[in-house]
Amino acid sequence: MKITRVEPILIAMPYEHGGPKPMRPSGPWTHMETLFVRIDTDAGITGWGEAFGFAASALTREAILRVVAPLCIGREFTDVPSFMADLQRKLHAMGRHGPVSFALAGIDIALWDIAGKAQNAPIHRLLGGATRDRIRTYASLLRYGKPDLVARYTEEAIGRGYTAIKLHEHLVETVAPARKAAGPDIALMVDTNCAWPPGEALEMARKLKVFDLAWLEEPVDPVDDYDTMARIRRETGVTVAAGENIGHAAEARFAIELGALDIFQPSVTKIGGIIAMGKAIDVAKEHGLRVMPQSPYFGPGLIATLHVIAARLPDAMCERFYCELEATPLGEAITAQDGHMKVPRGPGLGIDVDEAIIARYRVA
Repeated sequence: MKITRVEPILIAMPYEHGGPKPMRPSGPWTHMETLFVRIDTDAGITGWGEAFGFAASALTREAILRVVAPLCIGREFTDVPSFMADLQRKLHAMGRHGPVSFALAGIDIALWDIAGKAQNAPIHRLLGGATRDRIRTYASLLRYGKPDLVARYTEEAIGRGYTAIKLHEHLVETVAPARKAAGPDIALMVDTNCAWPPGEALEMARKLKVFDLAWLEEPVDPVDDYDTMARIRRETGVTVAAGENIGHAAEARFAIELGALDIFQPSVTKIGGIIAMGKAIDVAKEHGLRVMPQSPYFGPGLIATLHVIAARLPDAMCERFYCELEATPLGEAITAQDGHMKVPRGPGLGIDVDEAIIARYRVA
């Protein structure tokens, strides 16, 4: 089968999470962006992928259009591993992390969707088979910055069946009400998105230890300060998680062997797709680390993560951003019920994409 078209499609969905919109360097974060990747073939099979977007959307989209798509269109496609290996060889000089790698992730996921549809099998079966039909999911709360809102939405998420809650808070006074609201039996995590320089990160880890966190995620700026992460583990005993900004398996090995991580969190839309993610998972398993993929997405990247967890990670949870979208092209596929998400059973990703919604919210 031959690839006839590769199209990046950026959509922006208004959302609500119950509080003031978090701030980005460019201003308030008012929309959830998803960078879809559509691949058409001469066999009449269309595959859908997702490349990492958010603040990188414009650069990733250009990487697809200018660099990656021309290497795909017109080529025969027989299997995902050989096709992706060839792309990686041709593009290695452009780095192993960043927009080109994000673009490759979108291609990889779309090709797996095509492969599954061609074989009438879900992706998780191509990866070895699912170990369960639904996956425990944790509510990943956006940043509120106000103790009363943190408490309110922690309680609300628990009321909806979630048994694990992740905060994106930076202050003791906004973490404390979540633990009070959750009680001792709910798993509580804190993701700081690299908020603190090394000294402050150590100090904050010590202060947060009293809240019995399941993990403290990306506590240090810069993101690759693995030495400080290792110090946090050694000196505070706090469980450290990171990995969404790790670009490939060799970097994962480096961070793990430095003692930086208790939990490895690869992101399928950043690390280069399902194949690259699998290689990094293998490294983590070799070293006995737990793996909890990062998946704050609402497109094929979230669905691909479900397939990987179902086939490769019997003890992992899935991350689900705790907010409501104005609309979604994937319908019920991205819904979490009673703190769980269903593993898709249809061929490929097992999703139906509502192209009318994509057209309505398309921005590029």
